Amino acid sequence: MTTVLRQQDQIRPVAARIASDEEAIETARKLAAQFAATAAVRDTERRLPFAELDALAQSGLLAIAVPTQYGGLDVSNAVLTEVTAILAEADGSIGQIPQNHFYILESLRVDGSEEQKRYFFGRALAGDRFGNALSERGTKTVGHYNTRIVRDGPGYRINGQKYYSTGVLFADWVTVFALDDDDRLVMAFVPKGTEGVEIIDDWDGFGQRTTGSGTTILNNVYVHADSVVLHHRGFERPSTIGSVGQIVHAGIDLGIARAAFAETLEFVRTKSRPWMDSGVERAADDPLTISKVGQIAIRLEAAAALVERAGRKVDAAQIETTEKTVVDATLAVAAAKVLTTEIAIEATNTLFELAGTSAVKSDLNLDRHWRNARTHTLHDPVRWKYHVVGNYHLNGAIPPKNGAL
Repeated sequence: MTTVLRQQDQIRPVAARIASDEEAIETARKLAAQFAATAAVRDTERRLPFAELDALAQSGLLAIAVPTQYGGLDVSNAVLTEVTAILAEADGSIGQIPQNHFYILESLRVDGSEEQKRYFFGRALAGDRFGNALSERGTKTVGHYNTRIVRDGPGYRINGQKYYSTGVLFADWVTVFALDDDDRLVMAFVPKGTEGVEIIDDWDGFGQRTTGSGTTILNNVYVHADSVVLHHRGFERPSTIGSVGQIVHAGIDLGIARAAFAETLEFVRTKSRPWMDSGVERAADDPLTISKVGQIAIRLEAAAALVERAGRKVDAAQIETTEKTVVDATLAVAAAKVLTTEIAIEATNTLFELAGTSAVKSDLNLDRHWRNARTHTLHDPVRWKYHVVGNYHLNGAIPPKNGAL
């Protein structure tokens, strides 16, 4: 059923401050243990995780990417991605929801004015959440937009319709991406509840069912001029906006793969029967099963190692942003995204291959891992990442500058 949701006034405490990388990882693990306990039920009943997102915001984890000069921890991108993977292993939908939040913070770091950075980073530190109103349906490509922002006195008016608005249902700010009068892409921070903003919970994907990635309608929405960031500038020069967005996506896929692998081990150890020709008493002693488990384990390790390496490359590009460092980061993140996509699909398929027919029972809801992996990995097709990497090495072609790389 389609439900229209609007902002409700809330009074809440200021979010906690996380003081170290180690504390960020530990906080994520504690929250993940809570989220995992009810993840299958949330998926089955499509119960949206409002309380869980409140807990995530209050934990301080959504502010760990705020730069130190604005009061934040500014964790490494490897840590940011590992935090994401931990949350996604517990619940793939919850792991995905903050991805746009972190993309928006990086866009603000790269292209925001000093006043905008001080204010919106301050809001993030206080526990505010930024949701994404970016993608549209019915355009020529995913990189085209019909939503418009036009001058209206000292501010602007926005009109358009967005889909795949991940995080907006749970957010304090609807971050709208729109074209200005010169067809340049801008990013506008609109408080949820602003007149003319309508958020419709109509996401009906078979996977990532509780991300709330529905429709956002913008009907003559007013936005102050000081809330508009010139987002297009981040793609007119080398920047790490795309790399940060993509490496967080890689963390989501890595977490889903880990969840499927853990389910595989538990099921094979405790429930699966050995194949009749195997000559063993336990499914866990089947040499072909053991070999397949080893294969998945090794590929998971390879994907995690490449994510960590890519994170260091993004760190270096953020510190010294040049064409070379950004290209290095882009290529490393593309490679990490390829491996995490492939292991997410492989690990979720292998869960059923090894666990056997009894694993498909609907009350177990193990299929949520495959559905989540298949749905999330449709972001930014890996076939084009292979092309970008190959074209660079073979022909010296610099990767395109966009949010998908």
